Amino acid sequence: MRKFPTKKEILQWISENPTRTGKRDIARAFGIKGAARIDLKRLLKELEDEGHLQKRRKTYRDPEMLPPVSVLIVNAPTPDGDLTAQPIDWQGKGDPPAIVLAERPGQPALGEGDRILARLSEVKDDDAFRYRARLIRRIDRTRRKVLGIFRKSAEGGRILPIEKGSDREWKVPAAETADARDGELVEAEQIGPRSRLGIPVARIVERLGDPTAPKAISLIAIHEHGIPDEFPAEVLEEAKRADPAPLDGREDLRTLPLITIDPSDARDHDDACHAEPDTAPDNKGGHVVWVAIADVAWYVRPGSALDREAYRRGNSTYFPDRVVPMLPERLSADLCSLIEGEDRPCIAVRMVLNADGEMIDFRFMRAMMRSHASLHYQEVQDAIDGRPNDRTEALLEPVLKPLYAAWRTALKARERRQPLELDLPERRIILDDSGRVVSVDFRERLDAHRLIEEFMIMANVAAAEDLKRYDSPLLFRVHEEPSPEKLDALREVARESGLVLAKGQVLQTRHLNRLLAQAEGTEHDELINLATLRSMTQAYYHPENFGHFGLALRSYVHFTSPIRRYADLIVHRALISAHHWGKGSLAPETIERLPEIAKHISDTERRSMAAERDTTDRYLAAYLAERVGNEFEGRISGVAPFGVFVKLEGTGADGLVPVRSLGQEYFHHDPDEQSLVGTRSGLKLTLGMRATVRLSEAVPLTGGLLLEMLEVEGHPLPRGRRATRGKGKPHGRQPGRKQTGRKKAGKKAVRRHRQK
Repeated sequence: MRKFPTKKEILQWISENPTRTGKRDIARAFGIKGAARIDLKRLLKELEDEGHLQKRRKTYRDPEMLPPVSVLIVNAPTPDGDLTAQPIDWQGKGDPPAIVLAERPGQPALGEGDRILARLSEVKDDDAFRYRARLIRRIDRTRRKVLGIFRKSAEGGRILPIEKGSDREWKVPAAETADARDGELVEAEQIGPRSRLGIPVARIVERLGDPTAPKAISLIAIHEHGIPDEFPAEVLEEAKRADPAPLDGREDLRTLPLITIDPSDARDHDDACHAEPDTAPDNKGGHVVWVAIADVAWYVRPGSALDREAYRRGNSTYFPDRVVPMLPERLSADLCSLIEGEDRPCIAVRMVLNADGEMIDFRFMRAMMRSHASLHYQEVQDAIDGRPNDRTEALLEPVLKPLYAAWRTALKARERRQPLELDLPERRIILDDSGRVVSVDFRERLDAHRLIEEFMIMANVAAAEDLKRYDSPLLFRVHEEPSPEKLDALREVARESGLVLAKGQVLQTRHLNRLLAQAEGTEHDELINLATLRSMTQAYYHPENFGHFGLALRSYVHFTSPIRRYADLIVHRALISAHHWGKGSLAPETIERLPEIAKHISDTERRSMAAERDTTDRYLAAYLAERVGNEFEGRISGVAPFGVFVKLEGTGADGLVPVRSLGQEYFHHDPDEQSLVGTRSGLKLTLGMRATVRLSEAVPLTGGLLLEMLEVEGHPLPRGRRATRGKGKPHGRQPGRKQTGRKKAGKKAVRRHRQK
């Protein structure tokens, strides 16, 4: 036998032979046989205890080195366009080594969060990267994660997911609990194949604390939907270094009495407006409307850390107790917020309306403005209605009345255009200082809201037309018309309500408005508004212009909210490029990536909407949890094979009445009529029917509500006998496992219903 190797020699051999690191390979390399293998085992154990080696199953490796074939997670692209990755399981000291991905022809496109199997090679002549990776195969698109309650055990523990409809537990080994306490809310990710019992195996990646704490509700949605809520240090540092924009090269609008009008709890102010009669002799009865928007592009430059993070977030996300902003507070609440009395850079548009409300001219400019007042909707409306306060009294004649006069003129063009006029009140959840729900009400829709909305639409249209005139690349806001299938379903709902939506014509929004007008003031009002909304397609961003059906506009972009939407920032950069305004213009690499950017920010918008909706559901469930057993009035808002959904009056909460609770009979589901019909009793449940229900269960952690139907249209529910099997007879429901399956399907569908 050769001389027994030293620790240094073993470490060097493992480093030079990363693919042969089993104990048998090491023994063969050094000629170690027989009883000497015991000494080798002892030596390897010492190296492991000292941190020089890490044992993985039957192999050893240097924890500061990555194996030649590794599982990696893909990062966001660098400013230079390089695609990088990091090891999924780094056990070394300090940060994991930097890895650059080498792209090959025909390789599938990779994105942030993808998990891949890759072959690694060390990079000797590059200070930026330690390894170069070549893709072997993509393992999955994203890491599978779970949010749930940790239950501790002697072997580690289990995680009980909080997601609606998910009843499968996850197993957590003792070494992967992150010292979580029993009953804590945790986030975990799957780390290997399922156990022998078919249970996913996970490691806890973050402890989120007490799940019953009031402010945990929005935190659950943030983690469940993967919304980034902490800014990287480099982003905060970049924002901190930002200086106020200079006046140089900008038009000076500081003496123009622009004002901001926002909700009373607004966290940022990114748009201001002003209006005045047009004094041009050839435009009698016309108005000049100014809209000024915060110049975010001055501070957030393409390729910067701020830009990368804003793109990653896509938009701000709003919850009843917090906001997850797209930009750090230094920008969103300070340098880019149009604060009263402060000089702020902006991109403004001067729009000229004729006496019929048509926009006959517009001009964009990069300017410096100063907000003359930061007002909220209610105080503006009160002033117009004859109840001004100390702040609005001096502004009433010179500022507020001209705004309303211009808006009333703009309404003439709006009425001719006939955009979709849905009337769906917005829920408002009121919290106390501790984060508990005090009440649930609906936001009042004021003329002040409509005024700002109309001026912002006008500015967005002007931006679209201006950039089309320059043939500039940009992102359109697209809203396509409803599909024939959805229109047929809407017609059926209208027919069941005794109303008419004509067929055999090219659909226009005016046709839908006619249907809404038929329902207005009747018992079917809310139902028809809701059914019309559900018939609509979801709006999205796209580099090509497919029009905006809902607004009845040929071209539309988002220009007015660059603090909270990345799409608006792209439009601002396009305007800067088209008008040659200098810094902050649209970068060539951004133009190449517009289709990718459009899809990404459309996805982040939907992610935020889902998180906001889930949070509202959970707050409502928490509010109603103390009212279990109470009776409520409502209307059937959805019909499915497993039951009906009832929207409760007063809160607008949706709860499920499971079909199993409707009586001892089989119910036939008609998807075209959107109804359930009892085969024995003949009971027909369809959209819009008045219902009296009892709240039987409210689960704040999931936002789920279960209801028991008591009356329909003022009549008690008939209780027919269960149908029996036989020739010519309908089949009754299956007991046992079949019934359980339906119950699970019902739970899973609660979320699907609310996402419509």
